[in-house]
Amino acid sequence: MWVVRPVLIGDAEAACLVLRRSITELCVPDHGNAPAILQAWLANKTPERVAVWILDNPDGFLIVTGARGIGGVGAVSVSGEIMLNYVSPAARFQGISSLLMAAMERVALAAGLSRCTLTSTATAHSFYARRGYRDAGAPIEGFGGKPAYPMTRDLT
Repeated sequence: MWVVRPVLIGDAEAACLVLRRSITELCVPDHGNAPAILQAWLANKTPERVAVWILDNPDGFLIVTGARGIGGVGAVSVSGEIMLNYVSPAARFQGISSLLMAAMERVALAAGLSRCTLTSTATAHSFYARRGYRDAGAPIEGFGGKPAYPMTRDLT
């Protein structure tokens, strides 16, 4: 059984590993295994940086845990921007991203926000659209010139 909870500082290294593995293994359509794109995307995904993110955003930085460890990592900012939503490759297709999105949207609602925004990769675009997010303008340039998709969802 998967449980969503706030990330603790002691989770930083394991959470970082999930981020890095998810990007490297599951986001191949977005980076194409191009070393320069992958390096840029992973540059700030270090245990030290994740620890700073945890301290800076204790209510909005969440993980999904289960018997086999961390299945997913997500973060929503105080303005309602979904900053992270990554799943461990070993936990893919088990509803982890949906659990994280629902939890992050609850955090935003509890903070009095009525909308969440995000910038989606090509890999995740259809997932967000199925959750009610709609495109909020033309695609923008992401890592390595790949398209990224600004999206928004009204929560009320």
